[in-house]
Amino acid sequence: MAWVLLILGGLMEAGWATAMPATRGFTRLWPTVLFLVLLAGSMLLLDRAQRDIPLGTAYSAWVGIGAVGAVIAGIALYDDAVTPARMFFVVLLIVSIVGLKVAG
Repeated sequence: MAWVLLILGGLMEAGWATAMPATRGFTRLWPTVLFLVLLAGSMLLLDRAQRDIPLGTAYSAWVGIGAVGAVIAGIALYDDAVTPARMFFVVLLIVSIVGLKVAG
């Protein structure tokens, strides 16, 4: 269950990172509210997950999941570049997250 919470928290981290540009410097109310809700939720889920997963593993996986999610959202929503090198490193992040799970 802790890994499910951690994955959800990581996805929420990607969500707040993706929502941040829509806040336009935190000057737009509803995008800012969405950002804050996702930020708080991601931190809460990280806190819950790290009760059963070692802190270093939980935090590293949470950041990695958020980073992969933000890259995917950037490609889908903000026309971020898709290059072989970028995709290689995204895959490397995913392999690292899986490795942390397996090694833990």
